[in-house]
Amino acid sequence: MQSTNSLLNRITYNPKQCGGIPCIRGMRIRVSDILDMLAENVSSGEILEDFPDLEAEDIQACLLFAFRRTNIPKLTVLIFGLMLNFLQI
Repeated sequence: MQSTNSLLNRITYNPKQCGGIPCIRGMRIRVSDILDMLAENVSSGEILEDFPDLEAEDIQACLLFAFRRTNIPKLTVLIFGLMLNFLQI
C-alpha cells in the first residue's frame, strides 16, 4: 500500500489541461469523472477496464483526494465508506 503523500502525488493540476481541473497522473482523466463513476456504483474493476492506463492506486488516490477536500461530515463518511470498500477488493 502506498503512503498518503505518494497517492496524492498521482493527482495533478495543469491550467492548460482540462481547465485546471484535477486529473490523474497528467492524463486527461479527471478525478471528478472517476468519483462520479464510483457514485453510480461502477466497480473499480469496471473503471480499470474502461481506462486501461489507470491503476488501482489511481482510484484510491481519487477517493483520498475527495476525502481530504470535503468538510461536509455526511459526505466524508460516505467517501470513507467507499475507501474501505475499495481496499477490500
